[in-house]
Amino acid sequence: MARVFNFSAGPAALPEPVLRECAEEMLDYRGSGMSVMEMSHRSPLYQSIIDDAEATLRRVMGIPANYHVLFLQGGATLQFAGVPLNLMRHGRAGYVVSGNWSQKACQEARRYGSAEVVASSEGTGFDRVPEFPSDLDQSLDYLYLCQNETVFGNMMRDFPDAGSVPLVADVSSCFLSLPLDVSRFGLVYAGVQKNAGPAGVTVVIVRDDLVQDGPALGVCPSYMDFRLEAERGSMLNTPNCWGIYVCGKVFRWVEEQGGLEAMEARNLAKVGPLYDYLDHSALFSPSVLPGHRSIANVCFRTGDEALDGEFVTGAAERGIANLKGHRLAGGMRASCYNAVPQEAVDALLAYMSDFEARHLPRTRPI
Repeated sequence: MARVFNFSAGPAALPEPVLRECAEEMLDYRGSGMSVMEMSHRSPLYQSIIDDAEATLRRVMGIPANYHVLFLQGGATLQFAGVPLNLMRHGRAGYVVSGNWSQKACQEARRYGSAEVVASSEGTGFDRVPEFPSDLDQSLDYLYLCQNETVFGNMMRDFPDAGSVPLVADVSSCFLSLPLDVSRFGLVYAGVQKNAGPAGVTVVIVRDDLVQDGPALGVCPSYMDFRLEAERGSMLNTPNCWGIYVCGKVFRWVEEQGGLEAMEARNLAKVGPLYDYLDHSALFSPSVLPGHRSIANVCFRTGDEALDGEFVTGAAERGIANLKGHRLAGGMRASCYNAVPQEAVDALLAYMSDFEARHLPRTRPI
């Protein structure tokens, strides 16, 4: 069976060369006589896998030496609690609410202290990134934001100047899709299932002083303590060995493609024509304002729920899969992550044009 054009928001498309290499090594990893799924995480062979994954990621992202790289489990959602449990040491943090995931993170943080909304675009249906505060309270433990909101399709291109307050960011859906100056942040984290690997691994990149300057909250489980994870090299318990192995291969694939600058150029070349089509369409409309639109998740709709459903069904019949929008937003969503080829976007645009030509006459008012 031919592979589909996969626009899933996550778990998402993986690079075919990576999938083929994993398949070749499935039963015998480099002459070991066993799969990575079967080997001990305490073995020298697996240690070389996780060490190489970290070293490659540091090169690709330009991660400064004074940052720890942790490979954790539980998905990005676990870090909604992990961040305040480790960093909310004085009981107060600021949250920029730009969509569903930052809103959930803020709600979770309120279990452990005061999570104060310092900016929000909820009032306009998250069709934009909110305006950042110019007078941030410098007594906050940290300022939290989500770089890209996959549900609504907005993305931050600039980040606030938080002064001495550590900036914390969920970068899951833009991870490895464009350059990121890690040195501007105290902590960034990403669930890898969008751009960097299979579901089940979360990368946490945290500055040394935030690990060393104070203990996690007393109620923080040992498993979620960044200091303990850093001391144990992400092996406080058995890590997601297979997932980290695949991530390492994706990191190297990104590097071989030319790095993050090349990824950004490719991704902009994919989403640019989609947004241009949406801006000039008489049937489809984009969900997010210009200047706030995601490089990863292109969200759009017809304005007719039944017609949206017909569009998604017809796309699937053409081998264009996973276009249904999130249940909170409706409509359609085309996630154009790193591994989604230009051919997939070309096929989607051709289908959109054909669908519009066939349906526009009946959507016009009489």
